[in-house]
Formats: sequence, C-alpha cells, structure tokens
Amino acid sequence: MVTDARFDYLKPVRSELALVLSPLYEVAGFPLRAWEGVSDQFSSRTELMAENERLKAEQLLLQRRLQKLAALTEQNVRLRELLNSAALVDDKVLVGELIGVDPNPYTHRIIIDKGAKDGVFVGQPVLDASGLMGQVVEVMPYSARVLLLTDVTHSIPVQVNRNGLRAIAAGTGNPERLELRYVADTADIKEGDLLVSSGLGQRFPAGYPVATVSKVIHDSGQPFAVVRAIPTAKLNRSRYMLLVFSDTRTPEQRANDAAEAQEAADRHAAQRPAAPANPAPAGASAAQPAAAPATPAQGAAIGNRQAAPTKPPASQGNAGGHATTAAKPPAHGAAPATSQPAATATPPQKKLPPLPAAAQHPAPELPDEGDR
Repeated sequence: MVTDARFDYLKPVRSELALVLSPLYEVAGFPLRAWEGVSDQFSSRTELMAENERLKAEQLLLQRRLQKLAALTEQNVRLRELLNSAALVDDKVLVGELIGVDPNPYTHRIIIDKGAKDGVFVGQPVLDASGLMGQVVEVMPYSARVLLLTDVTHSIPVQVNRNGLRAIAAGTGNPERLELRYVADTADIKEGDLLVSSGLGQRFPAGYPVATVSKVIHDSGQPFAVVRAIPTAKLNRSRYMLLVFSDTRTPEQRANDAAEAQEAADRHAAQRPAAPANPAPAGASAAQPAAAPATPAQGAAIGNRQAAPTKPPASQGNAGGHATTAAKPPAHGAAPATSQPAATATPPQKKLPPLPAAAQHPAPELPDEGDR
C-alpha cells in the first residue's frame, strides 16, 4: 500500500485487474438494468396507449365540430338565424365504440358499448367523424343497437345545403347509397350537392351532413327524378362514434317552460320595492295633510268671482281716494277750464294719500272787466 501510494509501479497491475473484473461488473449489474428497462418499456407503452385513446377522442370531437362549418357558412350567406346552429355545436355527446354487427345481410344494424346505464335512449342520433350514421332503436343496460341510414326501413328528412330544397332520404340496403324520394323532375338539385339533416322529423338535429348527391336521372315520362346519394359517414368502416344528447322536449313543453320562466321573472320584478317618484323635501312635515281638492261648487264660485267686473266706489271722503267735483261754467271772460279725464277706480286694497285742501275747493272767480 505504501509503494502503491508513493510510486506508480502497481498502476499496470490495477489496469489488468480492472480488465479482468469488468465482465463480473456487467454480470452483477444486469438484473438491475433489465428491471429498469422492462419497467420503462411497460410504463412508456401504457402512457402511449392512454395518450392515443385521448387523442382519438379529441379528434372525434373536433371533426364533429368541423362538420357544421359548411351548413353554418351557407346559413350565414342567406342571413339566417345562427342561434340554434351555435347551440347544436355545443350539444352534449358521448363517445361509443362498435362491439358487434348484425349478421343478417338484409338489415344494417350495429351494436355499441353504451346502454341505459350511460343515459342512452331510443331514438338518440348517432354520428361519426364524417356525418350522421343512424339512430338507436334498442337499448340494453350496457349496450345498444343502432339502425343505420342505409337500412331499407329507415328514412330521414334532409335538405340541399345549397338552396334549402327539402326531400326524404331513404335507405336502399346498400351501405354506399341512399335515394331521395319524391323529388320533382324540375327541382334544382345536381351532382355534388351536400345533403344535411333538416330537423323536421324532431329526431335528428338540423345541420349535420347526411350524404352527397352522386347521380340525378331525369325522365320526361315520370313526375319524379331519380336522385342517388352517397352517405358522408363511413358506415362500414367507423369503429368509434358519437351519441348526441339534444333537447328532447316537444314544442309544447318548450313553450310551457318559457312561459313559466317569464312568469317567474315577472313575479321577481313585482316583488322589488318601488322608489318614490317625488321625494318630500327635508323641511316638510310628514304629518301635515295634503290640501284637499276644490269641489265643483267651490270652483264655480271662484270662477264667478273672478269674472265679475269691479265697480268703482260711489263716493269717498276727504281721507279717501279721488273725489270727483262738478265743474262750474266759467265766468264771463274767464279762460275755459281744461277738461280732465274721469278718475279711474282703483282696487280696494290700494289706498292713495289724501289730496291737499286747496285741491278740494274750486278756484275763485275772476272779476269782470266792467267791475274794474
């Protein structure tokens, strides 16, 4: 140890020993490395599978929302009301998985892994990432049976997304084809038109893609044209699908609920205390009663009093107002007196000061020239 610490003579020996013992180190650490590798492998696989399932569910939800863009765009161009369409985009949905197919070749039915325990009900619309698939016709506790659009017993009301033309799309038994019933030979419909659900059957919500017109056959001898369409949903290839929980109330129930809500709002508004229109001034006494309105008799008396003319006083004393004096004829050779207007009667409430004593007596007569 002293030699190894002070000199480098044993350094080659340590290198050779490390080379010889390295396989032993590898063998001793193999179980730990194997355990770590296996645990990492399984944990990574579990995380990847969970992430894959989550991404698939998100993809279905996003693609379902994208389905509405074509219908919403056309409705916006035609200046339609978008409130119901916006509500349809936010409908509650449930993701289901295909677990079985009906073996009968003459019926198009599938079985999904959602049932009554999950809230599924008969008549519930079912769609995939591309469009409507069908509706639930039978519900079990943990599964449900879905009737596809292409079944010969199924029909759905649709409309042309381009111009709003209404029609009935019926199943033909072929998973790749639908037919429109009772379309007039002169109807405005052509190849490539998108057919969306109209919502008139009170079963499927309006605006979801149903099919695309593939062929229009006009026959002059027939009153109706032959219109064939291809479903937009992948009826024979989709494994995951969405169950839509739309408003299942009837129009009468919706009207009753709206009326009840309005009545509740009116009652709430009536219970609020009303503010006084003209608040009393701060100095006014609350106990002082208001002046009683005048009766008709009092009003008539007041009107007569105001309409009656005011008579001038007959005569007033020296302390009173203006006293009128009879004018004497002027004496011979005297200047004629200037006529003055009669004094106007003043209201009784106003009293004028008495006139001077000189003004109350007539002026003295002037002597005649003969007397002089």
